[in-house]
Amino acid sequence: MRKKGDRPLFSLKIGNMFNIEKELKKLPDKPGVYIMRDKNDNIIYVGKAVVLKNRVRQYFRKTNKTARIEKMVSLIDHFEYIVTDNEAEALILECNLIKKNMPKFNVLLKDDKTYPYIKIDIKSDYPNVFITRRIQNDGARYFGPYANAGAAKEMIDFIKERFKIRQCKKFKSNQRACLNYHIKKCLAPCMGYVTKEEYKKQIDEIIMLLEGKTKEIIKQIDSDIIKLSEKQEYEKAAELRDKKIAIERISERQKVSNINERAIDVVGIAKNELSICIEVFFVRNSKMVGREHYFFENSNNLTEKELLSEFIKQYYINKLDLPSKIMLPQEIEDIEAIEKLLSDKVQRKIEFKVPQKGEKLRFIEMANNNAKITLENKTKEKEDIVLQLKEALKLEKLPRKIECFDISNMAGDYMVAGMCVAKDGVINKKLGRKFKIKTVFTQDDTRCMEEVVTRRLKHSIENSKGAFGTLPDVIFADGGITQIRAIKKAINKYNIEIPVFGMVKDDKHSTKKLIDENKNEIELSQDLMNFITNMQDEVHRVAIEYNRNLRNKDTTKSKLDSINGIGKKRKQELLKKFGSVEGIKKADILEIIEVKGITEELARKIKKELLWKL
Repeated sequence: MRKKGDRPLFSLKIGNMFNIEKELKKLPDKPGVYIMRDKNDNIIYVGKAVVLKNRVRQYFRKTNKTARIEKMVSLIDHFEYIVTDNEAEALILECNLIKKNMPKFNVLLKDDKTYPYIKIDIKSDYPNVFITRRIQNDGARYFGPYANAGAAKEMIDFIKERFKIRQCKKFKSNQRACLNYHIKKCLAPCMGYVTKEEYKKQIDEIIMLLEGKTKEIIKQIDSDIIKLSEKQEYEKAAELRDKKIAIERISERQKVSNINERAIDVVGIAKNELSICIEVFFVRNSKMVGREHYFFENSNNLTEKELLSEFIKQYYINKLDLPSKIMLPQEIEDIEAIEKLLSDKVQRKIEFKVPQKGEKLRFIEMANNNAKITLENKTKEKEDIVLQLKEALKLEKLPRKIECFDISNMAGDYMVAGMCVAKDGVINKKLGRKFKIKTVFTQDDTRCMEEVVTRRLKHSIENSKGAFGTLPDVIFADGGITQIRAIKKAINKYNIEIPVFGMVKDDKHSTKKLIDENKNEIELSQDLMNFITNMQDEVHRVAIEYNRNLRNKDTTKSKLDSINGIGKKRKQELLKKFGSVEGIKKADILEIIEVKGITEELARKIKKELLWKL
């Protein structure tokens, strides 16, 4: 037992003496966070509980569990827990621990991109208006998020065109006004040509514009136009008229609903076999000012209610610009605790609602539909390939991770292997790996294949968080039935099931067909044939390049490093001048002497040794 801050943190493993049944009986009937760990002490799951004793025990009861939970429980070696004062505190702690540790069995939120906001530093005497993608607790006003950078830029351009505010990044007093003043796009506060009050009036109008309060702005502009006309200042009145028209136009483009709310978020959700998308609409004063969409990882076998609950906790608990109401497509767990937590945080009431009728329900339907479209657009190409592969290969589950192996050697020397990886139908070159054969010393591709796949599987089985990640759903071999059998032999060592297929080439070294473990040819569409050909080309490239690099490295080493009198520095100078060992061979004695540190005697020795080794 140890302390972490003011909270008791109970770490219950002492060597190998951890007894789950015994430790379950010690759990307190208090709120807190529990942390599940595997045999390597890796955190695999973090959860919160109103009553720790009841929640943690549920995992170890013989009740119906999802495949995901069953798998997680099978990997639990020991657990620990942190007692908190209340459920709200547990919620915050849970979110922070998930964000910090990224446990493999937690649902992890992944945003598609960072959306821009418009920032006004109202604490400044002469505030600027600019785009930012980072919200800070700095007292400034933030507006958005905007659907894309183009929409935010359009608004900024409009503001700078219609309002005479400073456009410089840093405000400082100058000896002369800049160009923007002379072209009537700035009132030159740096020169003291405008008072703080006059400048603030413009900023107040901009804030009302960004809040959607265009009626108030237009009303004020109409009043100013009348006053200027009475003074016969028609040029200034015309400028205000043009500003009014522009504001009306941009306001009309933003208007999407007659919802009479100051600030609401509308949440929609869509789910398919590959991914889950959650869409958030931002409605401010009857205007949709922007939207965001997010995707979930590790979300198989979770209900929409569970996904929404995880999203709300991860998204809103650490968010600074909270709306007054959040519309959800359905009820979620912990809603009262989350409402109280958020309300206490911003010192005003935050509500979650599930609309049943009217305009707000229409917005929920719109958010759900947009989430569906966003998900379809993101996964269409991937989904087509993955679903086609599942059907063509007659697999029980989607082949979301495919690995392909190829052996390369030079007449039995420099024996290496390459691996390429496709995730969700897309080849990811960063996940590719290369292997130097360690146990096979003759030209035997099948034994090499067995060694490489054995080593690869061992990596994931012993450490799923390692460089290789999780096990593949399918393995492709560059070759026929002998390579397939070699891979199956490696798989059987670990008592696991992974389908294996061979990529057979024709006489021209092009992909001809795909065969299964029984030599049956798989019927493939043109899209699938292209995909498999690309995988075969990529794994071949990885293997060949690695083989070539080893040969080049060995050539350099054996022909230069073995010459007496050639050390590291002289070797570097020679290669720097001639580019390669081959270049040194072609050079004459006089050229070699020009290299720093090389005498005529040594030059003749180099030529003799290199030519002799030909």
